[in-house]
Amino acid sequence: MEALDGPTYGPAEGGAPDAIVVLVHGFGADGNDLIDLAALWAATLPRALFLAPHGPEACDGIPFGRQWFSLWDRSSAQLEAGVASAAAALGRFVARARAAHDVEPSRVALMGFSQGAMTVLEAGLRGAVPEAACILAYSGGMIGAERPVTVHPPVLLVHGEDDEVVPAAASHAAESALTTAGVPVRALYRPGLGHGLDEVGLAAGAEVLRGVLGGE
Repeated sequence: MEALDGPTYGPAEGGAPDAIVVLVHGFGADGNDLIDLAALWAATLPRALFLAPHGPEACDGIPFGRQWFSLWDRSSAQLEAGVASAAAALGRFVARARAAHDVEPSRVALMGFSQGAMTVLEAGLRGAVPEAACILAYSGGMIGAERPVTVHPPVLLVHGEDDEVVPAAASHAAESALTTAGVPVRALYRPGLGHGLDEVGLAAGAEVLRGVLGGE
């Protein structure tokens, strides 16, 4: 598998970064879909480097976009294998970025949307990205939520109650599993929101980032 790449932003203040925020897109998109969030969150983290890697695979069944893992076979075994492989690829990407910019593991935050949320939850909770400062998971859920977690970073789950693609029940299940596992979790369910992001959810993400990475 080729090394991941994608658009970058920051640090807004210039100079060497003191943190890295990784933005992980959903199925059928690519890193360009989320990199604009960097300009918004850079107000909270002006010394952070924002990275938005493209998924490792071309999408199954559509002639555009990238995917983190295949959805062609949605059996539990295949989905768990797929998300584990995606998490490993993301972990290698983060390790290279950390080494290149001399950033400690605890200064890395993970954010994902939809399939990207599933990927960052796998990576940050099961060790592919060790010691992550936090995980922000939007409109996603956990694949194999019953499997044990090995790391316990704080998690923010945000989900639209009217999501027509990934039902909000997926985040409810993740919230329950994380609570049982002793992971610090906050969940925000947005009335009237479909499969997307809104200002309230993004503001909640900025609040978490400020808390764990010390943005002014």
